[in-house]
Amino acid sequence: MWDASKCDLCGDCLVKCRYVDYDKDKAASDIKLLMDGKAADILDRCITCNACFQNCPTGADPSDLIYKMQEKIGTGSIVAAFKPFIDAVAKAFEDEGKGGLIIEGDPDKPALSFDSFVFKQFPEGTLESRMFKGMTMVRGKKYASLVGMGHMGGASLAERYGRKVIEGLAALGKEIVYFHNEGYVLADVKARELGIPVPYPYRHLFEYMGDYLRRNPNGITKLNKKVAYQPNCAVRWIPKQDVWLHEIFELIGVKRVSRKYEGLNALCCGGPALAVNRELATNMQSDNIRDAIDNHAEALITICPMCDAVLRDPTAKAGLPQIFITDLCRMALGEVSWPVQFKS
Repeated sequence: MWDASKCDLCGDCLVKCRYVDYDKDKAASDIKLLMDGKAADILDRCITCNACFQNCPTGADPSDLIYKMQEKIGTGSIVAAFKPFIDAVAKAFEDEGKGGLIIEGDPDKPALSFDSFVFKQFPEGTLESRMFKGMTMVRGKKYASLVGMGHMGGASLAERYGRKVIEGLAALGKEIVYFHNEGYVLADVKARELGIPVPYPYRHLFEYMGDYLRRNPNGITKLNKKVAYQPNCAVRWIPKQDVWLHEIFELIGVKRVSRKYEGLNALCCGGPALAVNRELATNMQSDNIRDAIDNHAEALITICPMCDAVLRDPTAKAGLPQIFITDLCRMALGEVSWPVQFKS
């Protein structure tokens, strides 16, 4: 959450941004304008990748300031493109009890939260995987993490409706497993910042799958593959995710290749950037894919449905299989096959 008292106008947040070419004076000037409640060039150029959150040396969280000002000013292409969706999400919370779907599972098993995504946005057969058998499935706008709305000109939604999301999930009376990063971020990061109590146990998808794989070693056939991982932007809030992912890869016999665009240097999938600068987004996708191929990855692994959707065509054209993280584990469990390698 933005904390003006921590900002010393050093400019690092935007000087280090790979998507604009700012010097220190320009960076400090733009941030000062935003702090004063005024428009600045960065509002139209920001692709909402969260990198400035990590680039800030003082923890002021300039990404939160930028996203909130994008929403307040309301003139940027991201805000305009996603306004109908943001309005629909807000309406779901104003119309009490609407916009949610629950598929009841076994009473003694956790609930799997799919955020506001529809089930068809995940690989076919995901819900039937034995990893998730018997779990209650929940999705819909009333269960949206809201954190991801910062990508869409809706940065205030987490503050306005985050408590309702937490209360809705608490009403299930179950442990919650968050399928998507932003859901976990709402419970583990943003709820604490906003003073919202989280009255239920919860885990990240990676924690849950790692635990399942540890408990079922005899069902695993090691894949013996090299892969590149495409994190979504919320990973910048939860760096501990890498520890969970490393364990999963070890359990299923997968090696994560070291490459240029990872960690602090990670590139966005290009999804939000498509609304800002299509050429930039296309170049980012090409760089990501080329980086994976150059480092001998046999597949690109995704976790986010947006990353999965926007990278599907460019990876296919490059002949690089793209695999959703749950399907990667299902391959080791013998539920689905490794994709056939092809070239364009």
